[in-house]
Amino acid sequence: AVLSNAAFQQVGDAEFPAHLCEIPAPPDRLWVRGRLVAEDALAIAIVGSRRATPFGLELAERLAGDLAVRAITVVSGLARGIDSAAHRGALEAGGRTVAVLGCGADVVYPPENRRLAARIAERGALLSQFAPGAPALAHHFPVRNRIIAGLALGVVVVEAAEQSGTLISAGHAGDLGREVMAVPGRAGAPSSRGTHRLIRD
Repeated sequence: AVLSNAAFQQVGDAEFPAHLCEIPAPPDRLWVRGRLVAEDALAIAIVGSRRATPFGLELAERLAGDLAVRAITVVSGLARGIDSAAHRGALEAGGRTVAVLGCGADVVYPPENRRLAARIAERGALLSQFAPGAPALAHHFPVRNRIIAGLALGVVVVEAAEQSGTLISAGHAGDLGREVMAVPGRAGAPSSRGTHRLIRD
């Protein structure tokens, strides 16, 4: 699924996210669909498993809504599961949300999120450091996760298996000096092992 063309911003532009300018080796440009605003500096990322449980989806949506009504921008990655729930929760609460993509900002992945992506572009922004038309390739997502962490003051992990890619976002957040938070889940549940490890650490 492809959206209309995105505009790009370079480091030094007035609308380029200030938090990204602070991290080592920031992207030199971002392709943006929608609009970034200065208030997006007050942002929290919510990330988690693509194969989320109903409990995790409900919790991510509720956390995002609670943040959004307090004028905090919710950042996530538009993936299936927790990411999508976080974006939905922020939108339903009337707040802002920013989706960082592992493909071009004019490409929707996963394709079933086309309608959600359009809503995010209306009320926030879709952004990517990959050129328009770039497909969603596996090696793009760790890069995307670093941008998610860099945009936010902290990262909240809601459900993650022991080897979850979500833990990459948490690792980037720690490396960048951001707060790392994790939601405890059911003892022994595979979907909670990664979050429980973060709490233990």
